[in-house]
Amino acid sequence: MTTEKQGMPVKQEVFLEAGVHIGTKIRTDDMKDFIFKRRDDGLYILDLRKSSERLMDAARLISKYKPEEVWVVASRVYSGNPASKFAELTGVNINKGRFVPGTMTNMNNASFMEPKILFVCDPKGEHEALLESAKNGVPVIALCDTDNETKFIDLVIPINNKGKRSLALIFYILARELHMAQGKIKSYDEFTHDISYFEQLFVEERKPEAAAEAEPESAEASAQPDAPEKPTAAKAEAATAPAKAEEKPAEKAEGSEEEKADAARKKAREKKPAATKEEKKG
Repeated sequence: MTTEKQGMPVKQEVFLEAGVHIGTKIRTDDMKDFIFKRRDDGLYILDLRKSSERLMDAARLISKYKPEEVWVVASRVYSGNPASKFAELTGVNINKGRFVPGTMTNMNNASFMEPKILFVCDPKGEHEALLESAKNGVPVIALCDTDNETKFIDLVIPINNKGKRSLALIFYILARELHMAQGKIKSYDEFTHDISYFEQLFVEERKPEAAAEAEPESAEASAQPDAPEKPTAAKAEAATAPAKAEEKPAEKAEGSEEEKADAARKKAREKKPAATKEEKKG
């Protein structure tokens, strides 16, 4: 892609296709100077000339800092993915996901950081990062939509900060411009990544230490013998059922013997009186 005559980093058609100019139905007073018009459906349209100018200003400003001094805050999924690709290519740091309070003010925080400059993708969702930057006097660059407020922001980049394609294009341009500033490429044609690369899912590489720790654990787990199965109430009942079944026939057999004995005694009693009469007759 070549730079247009009007100073845009990419052709205007590319901006339009990505929807960089599409805002929301809400317009704050802070963003009124960046609005081009309001459509019939109520959506506000951003001025692409101001968007491209400020995007290039942001790239030049970031290039003045060392990569390790720059932190990008990306709390949303659509911003976190291209921001991660941008961080990977340029060497800057990234705070992906929720910005934990105290990240820039509490030294005991596990994620404590001391940036020299902060890049925010969504001022509304990353308001805590703006507050802590203001306390520490850290300059802030922010991607702002029509519904954002610009308090604590030093450089506003008016763009659609909610669209997947829009965010991919923004980080594509920033990465390309930083590569130029860092001397990694001498022309735009040497930048081998396209916009679709910044749309692809970013998969973090597993650290060797973590993989080494996981392997012994899995081996140890497989080496352990299976624990004996605990008997349940149902299984215990099923085990005793045959024994009970064996007892019942025995009881029945004993009952039949008693019945035979009673019958024999009864017959003996019946025969005894008859024998007595014969004795008297004799």
